[in-house]
Amino acid sequence: EVQLVESGGGLVQVGGSLRLSCATSGFIFDSYGIGWFRQVPGKGREAVSCISSSDGRTYYPHSSQGRFTISSDNAKSTVYLLMYSLKPEDTGVYYCAATRNHCVAWWNEYEYDYWGQGTQVTVSS
Repeated sequence: EVQLVESGGGLVQVGGSLRLSCATSGFIFDSYGIGWFRQVPGKGREAVSCISSSDGRTYYPHSSQGRFTISSDNAKSTVYLLMYSLKPEDTGVYYCAATRNHCVAWWNEYEYDYWGQGTQVTVSS
C-alpha cells in the first residue's frame, strides 16, 4: 500500500520557520520525484517545490525560491521542506505527492500519482 504522511505543520508567526516532513512507503522511492503543494480554501493546489529522488535536483517557483529548501533522506524514504521567513500568504494545507516523472512538469498537480493527506500551516501576523 502506497502511503505519504505529512507532519510538522502548525501555527507560526510571520518571519518564523517550520520544517515539514513527508514519510513515504509502498513504492520505489528512488524512482519518483516528490513535490510539495499548498492549497487554500477555494483555490487549486499550488506547487512550492519538487525534488527528484534519483539525482537530487530541486525545483522551486519564484514565490518560494530563497525561502524554502527541499531535501530528501533516501535511506528513510522521507522528504523535508524547510520553510523560513514565513509570510501570511504561506498559510494553507501542505501536501506532498509522488510523481513517476522525476519532477518533469513538477508544477502540474496532475503529473503526480500519489498524495498525502496534508498538514496545516498557519502563519499569523
